[in-house]
Amino acid sequence: MEHAPCPNQSRFSTLSIAIPGSIVSNAQTQELRTHLVGQIARAAAIYHVDEIVVFNDGLGKEIRPHFRSQYRNKGKKIDHHVDENGNEGSADNHAERKNDKIKSQEVKKDHEDINGLMPSTDPHAFMARILQYCECPQYLRRHFFPMHPDLQFAGLLPPLDAPHHVRALDRCEYREGVVTEKTGSGEEGGSLVNCGVRNQLVEIDRILSPGIRCTVRIEPRAYTKPGKSLTGKVVSPSEPREKDGTYWGYSTRMAASIKAIFDEAPFQGGYDLKIGTSERGDICVDDESFGKKCMSKISSFQHAIIVLGGVAGIEECVDADERLGISGNDSKKLFDLWVNVCQFQGSRTIRTEEALLISLAKLRPLLFSTRHEQLEQKKNVSEVLSTKDSLPSVVDFSDEEPSDESSCSEE
Repeated sequence: MEHAPCPNQSRFSTLSIAIPGSIVSNAQTQELRTHLVGQIARAAAIYHVDEIVVFNDGLGKEIRPHFRSQYRNKGKKIDHHVDENGNEGSADNHAERKNDKIKSQEVKKDHEDINGLMPSTDPHAFMARILQYCECPQYLRRHFFPMHPDLQFAGLLPPLDAPHHVRALDRCEYREGVVTEKTGSGEEGGSLVNCGVRNQLVEIDRILSPGIRCTVRIEPRAYTKPGKSLTGKVVSPSEPREKDGTYWGYSTRMAASIKAIFDEAPFQGGYDLKIGTSERGDICVDDESFGKKCMSKISSFQHAIIVLGGVAGIEECVDADERLGISGNDSKKLFDLWVNVCQFQGSRTIRTEEALLISLAKLRPLLFSTRHEQLEQKKNVSEVLSTKDSLPSVVDFSDEEPSDESSCSEE
């Protein structure tokens, strides 16, 4: 598919997810940690997630960079050996152990040479950096993401291929760009922005600080004028979504605790629909009564958030956060909906990245189909009110023929 399909329906509501960063500390190597975060980024892009919150559940462990291969002795004949301390093992292993510290120090020094930085030991910082890297368009990554040990295996990450990851020759109405130090000619010339257009900068309608990222709207017909510089207008990153539902990536935010997820919400009034997922949820999405019981709560939201727990679930996260003042057994009091997204699971546990896909696949259609129906109903009502004066004074109704009107249109 050359282009991501566009819903052609304005979307003013937002969808956020909250995930504990501790889940990456369970991965054995940095390659697996990188791939895990890439799966989360892909799921967020597929289901139009607008914000990802990486929160500290108090259960994470420091991650240790692996400086040497884990498969050193594969295929070798092992000769048992006992050293002076009585430790039994292979002779090769004992010889290698003596050199491990020296080799690891050398590799560690090499890592420090990358802008003087070391790999993150905080799993939350690692996850947030990889998520931001995935979301950033390819032509901007060199500017916003200098070489860093956490990005050593960025080549393993699956591309999001989201609508805002445009190609050099695409004639898109909206583009992400970085403000350069150059300005346009003339007294009212604006800043020049690198929007990924080959060998050409875009002049915007104002002066902005160099180095910041912005969303630029460009008239599509401007691409067809050879020899003329491109001009654009800086707009809000939410404009593509609000105009026709075009997905325009997600923002990444870190939270120090599960309580901070809600207290530090970037939206005025916070999240008005909070959904918690647990295998001990009050109701399952697959229940026939789910729609009727929850329709009143999901029918009028503006900013929804789905919170997922780590290995031990949300209950353990709540127990670890003393500022909440409630026990893990009462976790459902924090949410408007306490949902089990996978009833009668065939495995003892569901990994967080798996629970994320299941939750988004089942909940997002319910959330946004309801919003679309409401918008269509309001549109139909406004059309009726606008034509009220043109209606005849007396209207005869008949039950013999079905009406052409419908209460709501299907999505």
